[in-house]
Amino acid sequence: MKIAQIAPLYEAVPPALYGGTERVVSALTEELVSRGHEVTLFASGDSQTQARLVPGVDRSLRLADGVVDALAPQIGMLAQVGAMADEFDVIHSHVDYLGFPFLGGWRVPSVTTLHGRLDIPELPLIYRWYRRTPLISISNSQRAPIEPLGVRWVGTVYNGIDWDHFTFRATSGDYLVFLGRMSEEKRPDLAIEVARRVGMPLKLAAKVDAADETWFAARVAPLLTDPLVEFVGEVDELGKDELLRGAAALLFPSCWPEPFGMAMAESMACGTPVLALRHGSVPEVVEDGVTGFIGDSVADLVASVARLGEIDRAVCRRTAEARFSAQAMVDGYEAVYASLLGQPGPGLSPEHAGRPAPAAGETK
Repeated sequence: MKIAQIAPLYEAVPPALYGGTERVVSALTEELVSRGHEVTLFASGDSQTQARLVPGVDRSLRLADGVVDALAPQIGMLAQVGAMADEFDVIHSHVDYLGFPFLGGWRVPSVTTLHGRLDIPELPLIYRWYRRTPLISISNSQRAPIEPLGVRWVGTVYNGIDWDHFTFRATSGDYLVFLGRMSEEKRPDLAIEVARRVGMPLKLAAKVDAADETWFAARVAPLLTDPLVEFVGEVDELGKDELLRGAAALLFPSCWPEPFGMAMAESMACGTPVLALRHGSVPEVVEDGVTGFIGDSVADLVASVARLGEIDRAVCRRTAEARFSAQAMVDGYEAVYASLLGQPGPGLSPEHAGRPAPAAGETK
């Protein structure tokens, strides 16, 4: 197939540091190329890919200097996709609703993966006008806020990760880790509370966005004086791998409707179990008692630390590979593409069709 992938321009594909959507687009694009598809990636010019790269801007917007209007380059890139649309069999957008006004005018099957939260109160103003736009969710729970609008879901495909970036470690480390954003949604302050209550070191690998600086200064910065807590900042893929595989567990005290939670899959890929609060996609990603423990309070997470010996790290690794590898993700997307084109294919698994997912030495 000739496939166009449209990425956000905020980060490169893959991102140098933090960046969930762009990392997923990278894993998807490279695996599609390896399977023999002709892929064109519309992304920032500092992206790295084996596909044909069509740059929307020279440098990703977060790293570029003097960006005044970040929306204009994205709209310009969508217009560029439209000018080339007839070259493709399928167009796959990852830029949320920005693409909706464009996609309907192209005579090419298209689909949009929604990577973010859908409980924002203004979103129904958009989705009620684009009910027939084909959409893919990254977890079944993500759908709930706009489900009553009757939008057109064509599948749920869980995010996949580049397996070569994560190293399995069979033995547990002696510290806890938090990986993500320093934000009120992700609640690093709760991770610190858990670590202090169990008396274990905690490494915080996270970025502080401008929008979160005030909250971080008030709620997290005062806690960083504790000798148990180490704030390491943003890390690249090598740093992330080292932190995750060396940890006893990933703390994931997210308190928002988490659409997926890449850190959970990445942690399990290293064999490291996940201790998470029951919000959003968590019960779909973590198998309670198998790849980690799910709780309803900080006290539950504290109690789970004492049970980490019950988790088989090799099972965490095998489960992540079966469900959250780039290969598993592309199996799902290939089935969606085939269905959009009316082609015979293997069909969507229960997970990819959006029905509830079934329960379920060092190597690279």
